[in-house]
Amino acid sequence: MGNPSGSTAGSGGIEAFIAGMPKAELHVHHVGSASPRVVADLAARHQGGTKVPTDPAALAEYFRFTDFAHFIQVYLSVVDLVRDAEDVRSLTYGVAEDMARQNIRYAELTITPYSSVKRGIPEVAFMEAIEDARLRAEKDLGVVLRWCFDIPGEAGLESAEVTARLATELAPEGLVSFGLGGPEIGVPRPQFKPFFDRARAAGLHSVPHAGEATGPQTVWDAIRELGAERIGHGTQSVKDPALVDYLGEHRIPLEVCPTSNIATRVVERMEDHPIKQMVEAGLLVTVNSDDPPMFGTDLNTEYAVAARLLGLDEAGVSALARNAVEASFLDAPGKAKLVAEIDAHLAGWRR
Repeated sequence: MGNPSGSTAGSGGIEAFIAGMPKAELHVHHVGSASPRVVADLAARHQGGTKVPTDPAALAEYFRFTDFAHFIQVYLSVVDLVRDAEDVRSLTYGVAEDMARQNIRYAELTITPYSSVKRGIPEVAFMEAIEDARLRAEKDLGVVLRWCFDIPGEAGLESAEVTARLATELAPEGLVSFGLGGPEIGVPRPQFKPFFDRARAAGLHSVPHAGEATGPQTVWDAIRELGAERIGHGTQSVKDPALVDYLGEHRIPLEVCPTSNIATRVVERMEDHPIKQMVEAGLLVTVNSDDPPMFGTDLNTEYAVAARLLGLDEAGVSALARNAVEASFLDAPGKAKLVAEIDAHLAGWRR
């Protein structure tokens, strides 16, 4: 991917390069991307029965997680603030605004419709709200959004049934994929096979989370049982050489989220993050932010972290950015356009 030459990874130079670089993001959650301002506004609007602070400054402490289970608990408390279609619309557009500021041109945003419709938002109103925000974001901001509808694993098979029905019967125009999030421990992947089969039969791509808080077997289950075309996280994949070989041979991308893994304590220290092993093994690695405000990060920061861990110069960072485009479900002309923009940015920087 390139080695440092003429600039130091993590310096102002590489960070400025990253900030200006056109980017795609493949693993970023809808509610988890709401800025502190948006979350605080929702908390103030829906005061009563919530522990979420109404002060944006206090959210940094609220978003300090002790482990993955605590993260899920906090995440769901924020989900509970999204109570009507206008909340959905404003949150979604606000996420796109934050993306535009980072030069993110294309993003596949993971949405958990079950959590919203269960809380009383009418199904059709929910779909209209995200589509309104998507179309407006593309027109106003030049940010192309696509949706991944994901099953919240902690809510069990009922949530899987609802998510599969919404994804196949009420599918909005921007929907491209079907996923599975939430905790992995105690939530085996194979039980969700029938729902992934339905979604795949309807033309949706399979992108479950796997191998984040559990071992390589969860990744194998995602591939064999759920037909995974990309793996959300896949952090523990490096522990199984046969799995690494399979991922490399079949060019199955990994959606890697370094800061998230530290924040949820699935990796103890950033220096121990397996992203370097993944790249050295020739795997198709993409860099993502997951739930950026909750983890005190954004996509630009994640690229800077990756540059430091991997020892990348601008050419190496550009190669990572091209990986995300390759692994995306953007159409061929869209991919060619975005890759050309990345290459033009690198060429301009070198001049």
